[in-house]
Amino acid sequence: MSIRPTRSACPQRQGLIAHVLEVTERGLYCAAGSFYVDPWQPVEQAVVTHAHGDHLAWGCDRYLVTSDGEGITRLRLGEWARGVESMPYGESRNLNGVRVSFHPAGHILGSAQVRLEHSGEVWVVSGDYKLDADSTCAPFESVECHTFVTESTFGLPIYQWMDPALLQADINAWWKGNAESARTSFLFGYSLGKAQRLLSGLDSSIGPILTHGAVGRITDVYREAGIVLPPTEHAVAKRAKESGRAIVIAPPSASGSTWARKFGPSAQAFASGWMRVRGARRRRGVDRGFPLSDHVDWPQLLQAISATGAERVWVTHGFTGPVVRWLTEQGLEARAIPTRYEGERDDAAVDAVDAEDAASDEGASP
Repeated sequence: MSIRPTRSACPQRQGLIAHVLEVTERGLYCAAGSFYVDPWQPVEQAVVTHAHGDHLAWGCDRYLVTSDGEGITRLRLGEWARGVESMPYGESRNLNGVRVSFHPAGHILGSAQVRLEHSGEVWVVSGDYKLDADSTCAPFESVECHTFVTESTFGLPIYQWMDPALLQADINAWWKGNAESARTSFLFGYSLGKAQRLLSGLDSSIGPILTHGAVGRITDVYREAGIVLPPTEHAVAKRAKESGRAIVIAPPSASGSTWARKFGPSAQAFASGWMRVRGARRRRGVDRGFPLSDHVDWPQLLQAISATGAERVWVTHGFTGPVVRWLTEQGLEARAIPTRYEGERDDAAVDAVDAEDAASDEGASP
């Protein structure tokens, strides 16, 4: 577990502490700059941390995103992509007197923390983030601030991740065992981010790597952005049966579907931080659960907060209560704020857009 700090000194306060952001019915609003950060509803100007559906609202007039995340954002927005502008990590832009910059969050391709500076105050909105190494996105960088707005998806001490390299080796061993028994391996993970991270660690010498349409479309954008991933093919049942050794990367919504049953004898696994809790695998109805998350665990969460040097912490989505209590006991000013962010989930918006891919597989010869 490590952080690569890129600290920018906080300016001196001038007078009373100012609230650069406020919580509104549309999301986090910066009144001085007349923009929202990850709004929940359509607004005129949205500054967006990343392209997951709970952070990217359709219908905004203008979007500001990272250069690394522009391709994914345009794919997700479709007709609304005409309002997208991008900016590289570390570059700043003045929005009506508020200095705004993006800094890597390590969550998915193009994910960012948003740094806001106004009237001597520096606020950082984390978006979703992780500290673990991940070859599919820029690594997390700590940014000093007066107020840190952090997620807490896995904000309980029980959530502590194992070494990702060891977990990927476990996944490959599971796949190899299934291949030797002529069973297709289904590995379910969220279409944007998690699926590409899983792909990056697969050993292609074991057998063919097949992707559900929702995963394949996003994976193409990752490759266009320069992310190196092993060769993949579109997931068709006939191809899997011919090889007898294939692994299929698909979104969780494909589990138990008619499409998945076309592949014949199979073993199924789900990759998610929720697999850290006993009983989660059973509820998902899969054979294996791999606790691989694109969010910080408890130790990483506390480490990241400490590294910012923030005196005030706003905690959102997840286990906000325990995190707020712990921070308050450490002498920080902490509060939970309401949110519509959902953290780690099945990205149903992508699945709906790409439903025709699964439908085309339904009609393919098994």
